[in-house]
Amino acid sequence: MIVVTGATGNVGRPLTQALAEAGEQVTAVSRHAAAMPDGVRHVAADLAEPTSLTPALDGAKALFLLLSGDLHAPEARPTDIIDLAAARGVRRVVLLSSQGVATRPLGASRVAMRAVEDALRGSGLDWAVVRPGGFASNAFAWAESVRTQATVAAPFGDVGVPVIDPADIAEVAAACLLDDRHTGGVYELTGPEVITPRQQAEVIAAVLGSPVRFHELTRDEAKATMTQFVPVELADDTLDIISAPNPAELRISPDVERVLGRAPRPFSDWVARNIAAFR
Repeated sequence: MIVVTGATGNVGRPLTQALAEAGEQVTAVSRHAAAMPDGVRHVAADLAEPTSLTPALDGAKALFLLLSGDLHAPEARPTDIIDLAAARGVRRVVLLSSQGVATRPLGASRVAMRAVEDALRGSGLDWAVVRPGGFASNAFAWAESVRTQATVAAPFGDVGVPVIDPADIAEVAAACLLDDRHTGGVYELTGPEVITPRQQAEVIAAVLGSPVRFHELTRDEAKATMTQFVPVELADDTLDIISAPNPAELRISPDVERVLGRAPRPFSDWVARNIAAFR
């Protein structure tokens, strides 16, 4: 049995589906009840309270660990989850980390994630780490303004990064959970091309078949919006990257193709699959 945390999110949902389609027994973990694929067990747990994960881990052989905001929650103890998994007999953990652990190791959020990576390496478990860059699904933040105003509003309109489709992250994670060849692997995951926010708006417009205006926000305007959903430190870290990505953050990684045997999906593929959100 494989446990997937963050199972209702942009990575966890397709990962849960992929594992179920592969014939695996899957326990999906999220804070609240949610519809799941046929045969998938659901357990409600809050990773900010590691012991709440105990019922999900009974009988598990592997764990996909997605910490997200739980890494930054007050009194968070993410490394306790790894200890708990080992104590409950889990033998493999695949951690969703961040590209920034390597490209900007001194950022507050990256220091915390590096500590989780290091704890996993020292746990005695089989492990793999996936480090995606920017997510294509961050474009969901524009869905309402596209629907109601035909507008995408974002900072740094002509500064791009190679955003990654969460479905590709999920497929790589599934391979790491199922195939011993990926034990000890650290995979940096990017899309196939650098794409700017202005270009992303153009792609959305093309798939919609109607014009979409691009409105460039100031950094302060963008930060004010972001801090409604994430801690100030994480907002600043993110804005630092998207305003001036360094060469490592602009690099097109070969790791998706190395694991999956195909190139990563372009942003246009993600938009085509999710265009209903923008109509």
